[in-house]
Amino acid sequence: MSGRVWSFTSESVACGHPDKVADLIADRLLDAVMESHAGYPRPRVAAEVLVTGDRVVLAGETSHPLEEEVVEATAREAIAEAGYGPGDPEFPCDGVQITNLIQKQSSEIAEMVVGEEIGAGDQGIIFGFACDDTPSLMPLPIHLAHRLARKLAEVREEGIVDYLRPDGKTQVTVEYRGRAPVRVTQVVVSAHHLAGIDEATLRADIEREVIRTVVPPELLDGGARFLINHSGSFTAGGPGADTGLTGRKLVVDTYGGYGPHGGGALSGKDPTKVDRSASYAARHAAKNLVAAGLARQCSIQLSYVIGMHEPLSLHVECSNTNQVPLEDLERALQEVLSFRPQQMIEKLGLWDIRFGDTTLYGHFGREDAGFSWEKTDSTEQLRAAALGG
Repeated sequence: MSGRVWSFTSESVACGHPDKVADLIADRLLDAVMESHAGYPRPRVAAEVLVTGDRVVLAGETSHPLEEEVVEATAREAIAEAGYGPGDPEFPCDGVQITNLIQKQSSEIAEMVVGEEIGAGDQGIIFGFACDDTPSLMPLPIHLAHRLARKLAEVREEGIVDYLRPDGKTQVTVEYRGRAPVRVTQVVVSAHHLAGIDEATLRADIEREVIRTVVPPELLDGGARFLINHSGSFTAGGPGADTGLTGRKLVVDTYGGYGPHGGGALSGKDPTKVDRSASYAARHAAKNLVAAGLARQCSIQLSYVIGMHEPLSLHVECSNTNQVPLEDLERALQEVLSFRPQQMIEKLGLWDIRFGDTTLYGHFGREDAGFSWEKTDSTEQLRAAALGG
């Protein structure tokens, strides 16, 4: 093994992190609109959420408003799903104040995305990414950071570490040699917990039940450093102690900073918004190119303008790992896959997705969730098209 030795770090957040609480409420509101108005024309939703103190503020717009009681019930159920159940001491789902400012969608916007074939619901630049670090074709740092964040929830919910609370953050640094990840050098965990817990006990429990059950031992052989609640006590957490906003964890949602990402939030948006649908389609395309052996790493950029059916541009970058010229990869993508909004939605079955299921622990790389954009179902067609040119 040869090449430059370098490191890369990614972070994730727990289900009760304030920003993720906001994202989850937004996505569950989207699901509620979709379920209430399943016919044609399909509903349009762009939900924004702020959580802070004992308050939840809902904003945005939709073509099909929900009844007030449905909005409130959905928001409270999402808060409970994030870990703050009835009577919670910091952010009780049954006690927070909810202000609903969601309004009717502008007719000017609506008219741009309706018709026999829908156009892009907004302008934007979109990225998809894949690399061969892991079987899921995700970068190893974000892959491990997400698994650690999910493990925090599991040991709390199963009572294994029963003094944990819903908030928390994780961070993983991976050392690479050339393009190959060789070891984990640092793991950071900030775990929200009940008062009165001995810090040494907490650190031992997190190392044993979370870190060492998630990170493969062979990646820790080089003597990784563990920084667990490094600042000390973490008893005040969640929206009761900090403010959360929809879309503020885009790097966590996508590739942990290892691959580029667009500027638009994913959560709270229906599939006509290319921030969401094209991000999923671009991930599917990049993953299939890598799975086909056409590159070890692939980044795809798409750009859109509101109302148009075709992307304005398509760009492929493979960091010199491509096995065929980049122009052949771009041509293969255009021959095999479509990045027109309606066709992306139909291929990936996005009208049938429960978007709240995508919110936590990243939108990509979660093969156990069965998301359509994680399927490697176009590898043979892409390989034939790329090599046939």
